[in-house]
Parts: sequence; structure tokens; C-alpha cells
Amino acid sequence: MKKIILSLATLLAATAFAPQASAVPAFARQTGKACSTCHFQHFPALNDYGMDFKANGYTEIGKQAQVKGDDISLPGIFNASLFVKARFQKTNGTDGVDANADAAKTTHSGEIQFPDEFALLFGGRVTENIGFLVESQFAGGGTNFLAGFKMPMMFAVGESGMKAGVVPFLTDGLGASYGFELLSTGAVRNIRVSEHRKETSAHQYVFFDTAGAASGMAFVLYDPKFHVAYTKYTPHHLVEADSNVGGLDAGLIRAVWTPTMGDFAMGVGVQSYIGSNNRIIDGANPVAYVDTKGTALDVQAQGVVGDMPVGVYFTYATAPGSTATAVNLFNAKAGDRKSTSLLTEFGIVPNKVTVQLAYRMADNGATTLSNNNAWTVGGIYHMAQNVQLSVAHTKNTGDGRYGAGTSASNVGAEKGDSLTTLMLASGF
Repeated sequence: MKKIILSLATLLAATAFAPQASAVPAFARQTGKACSTCHFQHFPALNDYGMDFKANGYTEIGKQAQVKGDDISLPGIFNASLFVKARFQKTNGTDGVDANADAAKTTHSGEIQFPDEFALLFGGRVTENIGFLVESQFAGGGTNFLAGFKMPMMFAVGESGMKAGVVPFLTDGLGASYGFELLSTGAVRNIRVSEHRKETSAHQYVFFDTAGAASGMAFVLYDPKFHVAYTKYTPHHLVEADSNVGGLDAGLIRAVWTPTMGDFAMGVGVQSYIGSNNRIIDGANPVAYVDTKGTALDVQAQGVVGDMPVGVYFTYATAPGSTATAVNLFNAKAGDRKSTSLLTEFGIVPNKVTVQLAYRMADNGATTLSNNNAWTVGGIYHMAQNVQLSVAHTKNTGDGRYGAGTSASNVGAEKGDSLTTLMLASGF
């Protein structure tokens, strides 16, 4: 069991600093519309319009020149954008000592992370019913230029706005939900409303603690009132892994109801990861097998109270524990890993200044020191629609602790119980 888990940890370590670019001004160039057209209060959270644009495969085009003729409809410009993040992080523990007895500097002393991300993105229309998105990572720990790719192919079913399609994709860290996901609850790694992602989203805490590489196909049925997706995938980033990794034995089922209730656009979803004996490859032990099992529920509400934009995001997720004969990709511990979180944000100056408050209840699945409950407060200020300053502060009230980086740990008296992040993020 120890060898299997160490082998799995080696594989997953490659995704620990995976890129997460979440704003794509290439789409603003193609459509000729401002960032706020698609985003609710701030990027990367999507509003109804943004979800519809994404669900239709990034194909909407504005007044931009086109190459148009029989069986071709391309933008006249190859639209691109850059996404950059710079962070300062501070935890409140004591700098420890490394194996060589040298003083080890950590986030406890404060750490500048620049760039935390630096991604080049291309995306938009391929033809009337097909779009694409490419993410290329230049810095931030990525080991391959092609960090992510997808090519949604969506076709009308009747005249009600319903569409059906398939989305081939690969990603080095954003998860199987990267193929098709519309909500902003954190069900896909890069679309969440707080930079403290694992502290404010149960999906992020359970499914994206370490795992995230995925390649496969999402089969989609989309309607403005609901959508469902069935994704078959392998838990690898095929650009970096040997392509001979077996079949698409892992699966993800996603179903979301999107009604309107009063002044609020709602999203109510369920998510189920399925799959057993998925073949994985890592450098130390070439072949191992893992399960991909877990379930999640999420609800989001985006609307207005008085003149103030308000967003509410509730998530619950759990992944069963591992055994000596069945290692769960999402949870190497014996007990169930689970979390419930609630985040509320208020646009005190609409589309300019947002404040956030979140609470997470969590259990990491360990036999001792398993309580990971935490409070998070934060705020976002938009210098421009595509430039934001944010601050987030988390206080763990259970056993959760922060070590040298930002991953929760429970070992060592020098660990801290709070994390503060200052961030500048921009897409252009």
C-alpha cells in the first residue's frame, strides 16, 4: 500500500502547480463585447450569457472580419490573449528546518510568487458549430507548452435553443470537468470565485487537492434550462504521458438544472465521478491502477438584492477512502474525504468592489487530526474590467494547518493555521 501511494504521489506532484488561466480576452476580441458581458461581478465567475457563450462552443462572433464561404466561417484574426497572476502569500507558522539542518524559508516568512501564472491563450470560432480553446503555459511549474486544449462541437436540436455535441479535450491540471462545465462553484479547477479555492469550494478541496490531469471526450446535451454531460477520460495529460495508457475507463456524469427564481439565476447540479482500475503511469513505477470515485452537489444563485449584486455558492463533495487493493485517485487516506462549503459575495460597488465571506466544513479522511473547518474573508477590486486586485484571508478552526506551501498539513508544531493572499490578476 505504501509503495502504491508513494507512486501515485509522484505522478500527482507534476500537477500540483498546474496552470489555471481563467480569463480569456480573446473571446472579447472575437465578439466585440466587454468582459462584464460574460462575467458575474468579476472574472472568472460566469453569468447566464457567459454560460451560454461557453455552451455554444465559443462560436459567437461580432463585427470582426471573417473568412466566409461555402463550408467555412473563420474570424479574420487569430484571437489571442495573455493571462498573468502575481501573488504574495503569508502563513502564520514558524519557519522550520530542512533535512540538512539549514534554515528553510517558507510562506511563514511571506513569499512573492511572480508570476504565479503566465499563460498564452488562443480561442474562438473554428466554424459555425465548432470552437476551440488552447492554453499554453510559459511559467509557474508547467512542464509542457500545451497545458490544455478543447474543441467543442455543438449542433442545434430543434428550434428551442437545445444543442447536442461532443468536446474532445486534454488538460494538465483542470480535471475531467474541463471538458464541459458551466457553473462557477469550483466544479472545474479554474472557474471559482475565490483565490483560496480549497478553502471555499468543496469540489476544490476533494477533487483538486492533488489530482487534475485528464484527457478524453465530453458528450453534451445543453438547453438554457438544463444541461447534462457524460465524460469518458483517462487521468493523464496525454501530451506529457505515454499515449499507450489504456482506454477511457474513468467517467464523470454531470447534470445541472438552471431555473430563474425571482431576480436570481440559479444553478442546481449533481456530479458523479465513476471508474475502477484506471491504469496510470509514473516515472518511479511505470504502471499502477487507481479508482476514480466521488460525488458532489452544488447550488449557485446570482442576482440582485436592492441595487446590490449578490452571489451565493454552496458545494458538497465526498470521495471514498483507499484500501490496500483499491487506491482512490482523489483520496489516498482510509476514511472518506468530504467537505461542505458556503460562499456569499456582495457587490458593494457593482462590477467594481466585491466582498466575500465563506465557511468550510471538511474532513480529510485521516484517522486523527482530520477536522479541516475554516473561515475565509476576502475582497476584489477591479482597476479595470480585465485587471483585478484581490485579498483573501483564511483561518482554520479545526486541525488544518499550512506548511511550507499552501497545501493543508497536520504535521509539526511549526505549521500555521491561517493563510493570507494578495493577488494581482489580469487578462489582455
